[in-house]
This record gives sequence, C-alpha cells and structure tokens, in this order.
Amino acid sequence: MAVDLNTVVEMRDARRRDTWRAGDAWLGGGTYLFSEPQPQIQRLIDLSRMGWEPVRVTAGGDLEIAATCTIAQLSGFARSAPWTAAPLFEQCCRAFLASWKIWNMATVGGNLCNGLPAGPMISLTAALDGVCELLAQSGSTRRVPVAEFVLGAGVKDLRPGDLLRSITVPARALAARTAFRQASLYGLGRSGALLVGTLDPVGGGLTLTVTASTVRPIRLRFPLPPNADAVREAVEYGIRPEEYFDDIHGLPEWRRHMTFRFAEEIRRELLEENGR
Repeated sequence: MAVDLNTVVEMRDARRRDTWRAGDAWLGGGTYLFSEPQPQIQRLIDLSRMGWEPVRVTAGGDLEIAATCTIAQLSGFARSAPWTAAPLFEQCCRAFLASWKIWNMATVGGNLCNGLPAGPMISLTAALDGVCELLAQSGSTRRVPVAEFVLGAGVKDLRPGDLLRSITVPARALAARTAFRQASLYGLGRSGALLVGTLDPVGGGLTLTVTASTVRPIRLRFPLPPNADAVREAVEYGIRPEEYFDDIHGLPEWRRHMTFRFAEEIRRELLEENGR
C-alpha cells in the first residue's frame, strides 16, 4: 500500500547539482520509496527529468539500459529485438508478477539499488554479464559488474550519494542461449529461487547464475560442458549454507533444494537438448 513520506520537506530536480547531505534519496519510479515508511528521508532528488534514453544499442552492439528505464520500456524494447537472449528479458520482467501500474513506474535501476534477493532485474543483468556505471558526488565514475554490485540482502556497493546511471550488457552475452527457472511458494508470490543458465556463443561455456534463493547473485562457470555430477558439486561447494536466504517466502532448505533441481534442469536444457 502506498504511503505518504511525511518526513520529506523538499524535492529537488536532479539536473541541479547540489551538495549531498544526510537524509537525501534519489527518486526514480518511487515504487519502493512510497511502499513503506522511510523516516530517514528528508529530501528527494528527482531523476525524472534527466532525459536519459531508456534503452539503446551502442555502435559496438552492446545494450545500454538507463537506470530510469521502466520495466514496461525494457520489456517493449526487447520483445522485438533479434538477440538470441531476448526471451530472457520478458521472462525476468514477468518475474515481478506486478500490476501494470508497477510495470510502468518501477525502474531497472531501482530494482538493482534495492538489492533484494528476488529482484528480477538483478537476475537478468547479472546473468548477462551486466556492468553498472556509478556516478559519485565528486564527478568520478566507477564500473562494477552487477554480480559484484549486490553484496547481500539489501546490501549494495553504493557510497553516500552514488547514482546508478546505467547498466551495460555486452553484445556477446546477448547472443547467448539462455534457460530460465523460477519458483515461488505461491501462485503470485515473490521468487524463492530464480536461476538463469547461459551458453556462451563463442567458447561454448555454461554459466549458472543463482538468485532469489541466495542473498546475493552467485555465478557458477563451466568452461567445458559439465555433466550432472559437476553441476551438483559446483552448487554444493560454490554456495555456502549461510548464503541461502531465509524469510517468509521460503526456508533455506527449500531454496537449496530448488537450486539443485533447477541447476540440473538448466544443464539438460542447454547441453543435452543441444546434443552435447
């Protein structure tokens, strides 16, 4: 349910450079900010007039997604894209199980900056080797892989005043074959496990990206096509017991079970059905 932020005393346009101070917050779509009380926030810095192109393909074929790009805009753009990995965009957008209002307001950047284990834009961009461009208050820029940007449940590599400008997905990742698996305890519930497999179009290596079941994105890479034992061993030793998430949307034991199950299903879909 939307709430009023009754501690906010000022709204600023992000195009006006101003000194960042305690109590400031960036405002993108606002679907999280206005979903629950935020007593620490006193001033909102509005990004809606920045004029960033929501999605664009660079001259080199990479995909640049602005942090202010909405889920609806990303879904619409990818729906007609020629990439092999294009279906994964819609699958992850649908993983929100959100109303059309959320789809048209929630932003890709907001989903990443919340850093929640079930954030499907984290799943999408981490699986496709996405890299975050972060702007500091000093004017300097940092580039951080999405898989390293989210450090834990709600914990991100963000310094005070840092702004997520965009996420870039390389052309090579867009050419990958993908497989998607998601589980929830409820028909319209939050993801309890979401795994994505990608098959590299050049070297043929398999990568499994584990999200939702774990507190952070965990990537398991196989340079050569693995068998079932290799995948099972990678999940067993690549994810520590304490890295499985625990909340009302699923116990760690169930999340772990679904991770093993989905990892093997993805291996079979991408390798055995491909004759490997």
